[in-house]
Amino acid sequence: MKHDLKPSRLCARDILRVGAVGLRARRARVVLSALGIAIGIATMVAVVGLSESSRADLMAQLDRLGTNLLTAEAGEDPMGQPIKLPKNAVAMVERVGPVQHATATADVDARIRRSDVVPEERTAGVTTQAARIDLLSALGGEVDKGVWLNPVGERLPTTVLGAVAADRLGITRTGETIMMNDTRVVVVGILKPLELVPNLDRVAMVGFPAAERYFGFDGHPTTIFERSTDASVEDVRAVLARTISPGNEAGVKVSRPSDALAAKAATDEGLTTLMLGLGAVALLVGGVGVANTMVISVLERRQEIGLRRSLGATRGAIRLQFLTESLLLSALGGATGALLGAVATYGFAQVQGWMAVVPLWSLAGGLAATLLIGVVAGLYPAIRASRLHPTVALNAT
Repeated sequence: MKHDLKPSRLCARDILRVGAVGLRARRARVVLSALGIAIGIATMVAVVGLSESSRADLMAQLDRLGTNLLTAEAGEDPMGQPIKLPKNAVAMVERVGPVQHATATADVDARIRRSDVVPEERTAGVTTQAARIDLLSALGGEVDKGVWLNPVGERLPTTVLGAVAADRLGITRTGETIMMNDTRVVVVGILKPLELVPNLDRVAMVGFPAAERYFGFDGHPTTIFERSTDASVEDVRAVLARTISPGNEAGVKVSRPSDALAAKAATDEGLTTLMLGLGAVALLVGGVGVANTMVISVLERRQEIGLRRSLGATRGAIRLQFLTESLLLSALGGATGALLGAVATYGFAQVQGWMAVVPLWSLAGGLAATLLIGVVAGLYPAIRASRLHPTVALNAT
């Protein structure tokens, strides 16, 4: 009776077991090879996670601050001379239908010193501006210490400092005094940083009436701040300049402060692409390390390969064994890297006060990339191992 002999077949469980045995026998080399893969995947996952976390925080910041704030600043006339906005510019803006709130600030010619013993030329990089008492509510700002200007305080020699201005002057509490020109002014408040209008962080603000009374201010505003409904921002933007300065709208520069934050998000996206490229290079280097490990493994285990071939293992089984080892090695590095990248993202986000975001696609993509690298890196060593003749392999030293 004739029987057809067929090559033995390994089930998936046996294939994984045989592949794992090869890794366990060379643990130090496996760890070092997997580390290269882990670094590349950790870099890519962390870069994507930190970028998404930063963008989510930025979007939350924009939602909180609003994108409906417009600023109109005095520019220059055709002769290059600074123009003056009308004294009633705020009232004119408030007449525009969709406008909900309008306020203003103005430059004041007053040099600031910490005290009267400080030379006049040492101003600490702090300027003076007049501000309306409704400025803080229009900008969504908050007082850190003390109080904001009120109907009484705006007529007196009192000032509210921006966060940077207070730091530069060494002011840590209210009630202290500074010098504006030759006038001693009391600090009644210190603001928290103004995220939408950071230039006001370096300013000492006084009321319009006080600026006119003590520093010769002429009453012309320099910057108009306006808030309207979200749907009408662009419509208001189109008419704001000619509303403030009819016939000379070219001398008024209109901008939206939230655009700077949106530009920051676009910049972050470009940097993310660059960092992903660096992560891909690290991943490629890790793949080369895996390939090198597998080639050396084939050379060291020629007698094992010859013995398995002599016992009936087919070339396909040998190829599958070494390909499985390569996949397991890459998967070990990929899983470790994904975990490290996620942990790094959460840790850094906590330090920055962001909401941690690790997209699932970045984890899945990272693991898929490692498996692909495992296949590519292990293919040549696996084919080389399968082509070894049993007799030659058994006689190898």
